[in-house]
Amino acid sequence: MNSEQIKLRSMIVTALFAAVIGVMAQMVIPIPPVPITGQTLAIGLAATILGAKYGTFSVLLYLMIGAAGVPVFAEFSGGLSTIVGPTGGYLIGFIPAVFIMGFYMEKTAFTFLQAMIANTIGMLIALIFGTVWLKIAADMSWLAAIAGGFTPFIIVGLIKAAMAAWIGVLVRKRLQSAKLLLPTEYTAKKSA
Repeated sequence: MNSEQIKLRSMIVTALFAAVIGVMAQMVIPIPPVPITGQTLAIGLAATILGAKYGTFSVLLYLMIGAAGVPVFAEFSGGLSTIVGPTGGYLIGFIPAVFIMGFYMEKTAFTFLQAMIANTIGMLIALIFGTVWLKIAADMSWLAAIAGGFTPFIIVGLIKAAMAAWIGVLVRKRLQSAKLLLPTEYTAKKSA
């Protein structure tokens, strides 16, 4: 299989991950002001499996589909109003989170420990973006924004980080052995 075929397969897997994020976003525990969703687990999986470049592409594709009005965000919502609404900061925070997670693992290793560290960092990035935007968009005090948009998600976020690390590393290895993913630029240089 040549490099172009592998690239095409990587793009297909990237598009599938955008769909996975949309599906997992519908797994919701509705707590105000910000629900707990499965989309953060999907973001961690995207970064762990696809790395920085394709993981970021999958999140950008997911956000573009949602911004266009397709109901792929939590609780079957969609449109720009969701992105600029009180919980939109979490969505925007997924972009730097997935890139930094993937980049970190590309520079270290795609092992459970490194993936757990990366996913914890990514969780914190998304929570910080989301909490700051929640404070601004909902005109809340810092204390209320942190209490409603950050603190309740720490334990759940660590559980999701562990799940994304464990599942992601296993799936990544299987996809690479099936030649469905290109090695990342950094891992390709290390093995050359």
